[in-house]
Amino acid sequence: MKERILIVEDDDAIVRVLRRSLSLEGFDVESAGDGETGLALALENRPDLVILDLMLPGMDGLEVCRRLRTSTSGNTPILMLTARDTVPDRIQGLDAGADDYIVKPFDLDELAARIRALLRRTQSERATVLTFQDLVLDTNSRQASRKGRVITLTAKEYDLLELFMRHPRQVLMRDMIFDRVWGYDFGGESNVLDVYIRYLRQKLEQEGEARLIYTVRGVGYVMRESN
Repeated sequence: MKERILIVEDDDAIVRVLRRSLSLEGFDVESAGDGETGLALALENRPDLVILDLMLPGMDGLEVCRRLRTSTSGNTPILMLTARDTVPDRIQGLDAGADDYIVKPFDLDELAARIRALLRRTQSERATVLTFQDLVLDTNSRQASRKGRVITLTAKEYDLLELFMRHPRQVLMRDMIFDRVWGYDFGGESNVLDVYIRYLRQKLEQEGEARLIYTVRGVGYVMRESN
């Protein structure tokens, strides 16, 4: 199956060049000329990679990037394409969630090489079966199990568990979890995350299994081995 690339760029000449070049490289290509349309296409069609211009009419590239990162398409690689070449501009783009940054005018061979590198990295990260200790999560069937015991999860419980299993032994801050699982920040006073952590622990430890998700007071949570 061909990998799908979405170009979000308002310069028609650049879009034509990119479409022709990337099609010759074997990619399926679609495009959008503004940020709102690009975001909608990315969320609906889930491309394998997004080439995103920084300066767009309406919603700019930085905002598109931020919204993609806090959506269900949050792991889609984003290559930011822009005429801005200063260090602060690059930092701003990367901080918004871009995976790479290339400046106009660009070399088509270099662009293609960067796209292939991002796709290779993403494919290696998209493990279909995640494991931690005796916990197994099949991301295709969205099914979890411990020692063969199937664990039934709600959609949000699954999203939360997958986030932990993709970042084992890494302390995840509350704000980051809210952004990645719910798509926005509930605010410091909300206890919805604590409630879902409690639900998840109850299901994971139903048969007396060792605890895997621990509280880091004042910061967030971590998945790690039991003491």
